[in-house]
Amino acid sequence: MTANMRLKILLCCVSFAAGLTSVAHATDDPRISFRDALTAAWANDPVRRELATNSQSADARAEAAKSWFAGGPILTGSYYDDRAAGTNLGYITWQGGVSVPLWLPGQGTATERVAEADSRAALSRVDVERMAVAVRVLEQAGTTVLAQRRVVVGRALVKSFEHIVALAARAQARGEISTVELQAVTAQLSDARGEVAMAETARTDAVGRLRTLLGIAGVPDLMAADPRWLNRIPMGDTRQIEERDPRVQAAHRTVMAAQEQMRLARASYMPNPEVGVGAIDQGQYGSPWATQVGVNIRVALPSDVTNTPQISAARDRVAASDRAEIEARRAVHDELGQVMARLTGTREALLQSRTSASQTMQRADAMEHSWMRGETPLIEALRARTDAWRSLLALNQAEVAWSSAIVRIGISTGTLP
Repeated sequence: MTANMRLKILLCCVSFAAGLTSVAHATDDPRISFRDALTAAWANDPVRRELATNSQSADARAEAAKSWFAGGPILTGSYYDDRAAGTNLGYITWQGGVSVPLWLPGQGTATERVAEADSRAALSRVDVERMAVAVRVLEQAGTTVLAQRRVVVGRALVKSFEHIVALAARAQARGEISTVELQAVTAQLSDARGEVAMAETARTDAVGRLRTLLGIAGVPDLMAADPRWLNRIPMGDTRQIEERDPRVQAAHRTVMAAQEQMRLARASYMPNPEVGVGAIDQGQYGSPWATQVGVNIRVALPSDVTNTPQISAARDRVAASDRAEIEARRAVHDELGQVMARLTGTREALLQSRTSASQTMQRADAMEHSWMRGETPLIEALRARTDAWRSLLALNQAEVAWSSAIVRIGISTGTLP
């Protein structure tokens, strides 16, 4: 191959390497801030509506528990006639009454406190869901950004190989390079095209999932995550961070709600007594009509058959909520350690990836110069350049992982700006 031909191929490779500096900023969808993405995802989250309904229902129960009586009025009525027995002597009796169930001592207050505790627990679950939405947005955004970068890198590599194949084909026709070298370049071009096809499929899937999650078009700008965000995190006080975690608070409020339910079960040791008024209007054969008015009271005595299951169910709920709180605290503690370790690991990986990308690019340049002097086969120079592109892609992955780690620890500690 002539020196002029080799120089043209080398310039193609160099121009491609320069084009990779814009990979981090090339996207197909508009960039939006991570805060705007969270707002959109939260507005689009169906669980949010369910939790809002749960909170409103609990508030309504608390308001209803302020009633004077344990339930609505009970109406009773009866009619007796001797004609049904066949005598038809004029024995007719009308009877009716109205009664209301009464609260047992402390039962009304306990019912109201249970509803209020359920309302607070529902509100804390809203914070848990908001945190879960933020994590889902972060994960999907990271996947989308990486998929888009794979497409950009792949397309640039294909374009470079297409130029090289065209130049190599003309050189092979003139007998300047062998058929084997042309086949090697053509094979790498086919591989690059296959990678682009796979990357485009992954990007389309990732963008679609992200749009479904957000409800709007756009990709969160993860690369805007500033390491200065870490200054907001009280690294030395992990105990306080764990206590503020929405999952721990939600678990604790669930325990409080279960304890209130236990108090209600103990206050409901017997069925609610009923008190009311009634009237009887009756007529007898040969006698004037007679009307009676009085008060009626109905009291069902306590029974272990009904009381024990209520106490047992409330006790089981307290035990389950205690267990859930312990597990939540342990999970949050472990997760906080993991995200902090990930922050350290991704930072080190980013530094190493930068070094690797720099070294592989220098090696690729050296291999190409060596090939121009006829000391290295073309296939080795192409392999070195391909390794350099993959190293740059690894660098992009490390950059996304580092920025994602910053955002993730901000989510876990509640310190997102």
